[in-house]
Amino acid sequence: MPVLGGQMSIRVREKIHYPILLVSQLGNVIASMAQYGQYGTLDAMTLPNRYPKNFWIVILFRDPNFWRVLMRILIYGATEAGYMVALRLHQDHDVTLLDEQERVNDKFGNLDISFVEGSGADVEALIHAGAGKMDLFIACSGLDEANVVACWTVKKIVDIETVCFVGTMELYNNLVSHVHSRYQTPYDIDTVIWPEQLLTHEIFRIVSVPEAIDVEYFSNGRAKLFEYRIKEDSFIRDCRVMDCAFPENVLIVGITRDHELFIPDGSTKILQDDKVVFMGTGAALDGFAAQFFQKNNTIKDVVVIGGGNVGFLLTMQLEQAGLRVKLIERSKERCTFLADNLKKTLVLNGDGTDLELLEGEALGEADVTICVTDNDEKNLLCSLLMKQLGSRRIITRVSNERTAQLFERVGIDVVVSPRESAMRELMNRLQSRNVNILAVVEGGQGEVLRVTLAAEFPETKVKDIHFPAGAVIGVIQRGRQILIPKGETSLLAGDMLKIFTKSTDADAVKAMFNK
Repeated sequence: MPVLGGQMSIRVREKIHYPILLVSQLGNVIASMAQYGQYGTLDAMTLPNRYPKNFWIVILFRDPNFWRVLMRILIYGATEAGYMVALRLHQDHDVTLLDEQERVNDKFGNLDISFVEGSGADVEALIHAGAGKMDLFIACSGLDEANVVACWTVKKIVDIETVCFVGTMELYNNLVSHVHSRYQTPYDIDTVIWPEQLLTHEIFRIVSVPEAIDVEYFSNGRAKLFEYRIKEDSFIRDCRVMDCAFPENVLIVGITRDHELFIPDGSTKILQDDKVVFMGTGAALDGFAAQFFQKNNTIKDVVVIGGGNVGFLLTMQLEQAGLRVKLIERSKERCTFLADNLKKTLVLNGDGTDLELLEGEALGEADVTICVTDNDEKNLLCSLLMKQLGSRRIITRVSNERTAQLFERVGIDVVVSPRESAMRELMNRLQSRNVNILAVVEGGQGEVLRVTLAAEFPETKVKDIHFPAGAVIGVIQRGRQILIPKGETSLLAGDMLKIFTKSTDADAVKAMFNK
């Protein structure tokens, strides 16, 4: 039974006259709203004026398969980031795009969104775009200052959550610093997203787990997700899932084969080049990885190509972890800055595609090479050269998602994207009641959902849970206890579940627990 309040709306998949109740925050039924029921969308504006918005909750009695929660989202900026946000959100939410251009890129025309011409700093344009009725404002234009001003301006119109994309370290630090928080105003930005910072953290997590191509931590590291590519000598190659002798508290929850993610069952055979997603307790998964995937793969030497923001921040973290790092940067001025601010790193002024430099410094002996320049083609060429010279593992940044699969096809071990890292952070902000997205994997094909079982949820064994689509309960958090479930494990009211499922099936899985 979904419970909604405030400015949230409901979209139904067919025209129905649905019964509604108004309930006070004390739990008392104020009135039956069946007489006010209407087709399509219901929001706060349709309620009688005598019931203030702050004192009602709408309850919709319908099969969850017929409804979905609708947020009204205003995106400022017809950029690549804006397109990525709109692409992910337009099917589940009411999205409006605001941009100064009279016409936007044709690819936006393929999305079910509205378009309004205007500036995010123009109050009239924001009002025309419906800012007063929006639930969320996302500023992701190509200019940091314009994004900041747009977030401040929309706060003058309506007190909604704002998300601001920035691209510089200085502005990010100013907006999130402790000093800044001492001077709070009604126009403060709620969430600041700097994609390069998020990418840095993602790469460091991957480097910290040798051979892994994706790493996610939950419950302060007491539960984890690791993703590995199955190689020719892997102990589970050509084995059925049911025949794999995994340690206690480790599960396989997903497999990507030929770029398609699916949820395996016991009879699924694991093949070479599959990318397999494991979930388990932190200790069990660390032991499992060390035993089966990290033999003779201790990381000591790292080469970083590209001394921009990502290269600099990442190298600082690698230094703190006790790794030996060599950093290649083309700009002499930037090399001076890097040498002054990095205590233990060898900074090399040169081009990452210079074969003579790579061979002369014996960079091919590195355990891991990380290519993080801001040019996809250069990253690809540097990666291929380092792989040919013998570097054991290659992690490469890609800005254009369309080329990510190409990078994997030519042998790049791990492909990472700042926009994808930003989308993971953003999707985690868009949470419905008792559900949120903890992680996004495989370019958005898979999600780890967090679901808290309601107080009235009856005790049920895991084997008796029948999902409407492919899904696996990977972790149960019961108070401070972390459980990796088996078929006989009981689910109790108040349990927090971490469920792995395909993104296309996430709505159905959420709806199952919102009855």
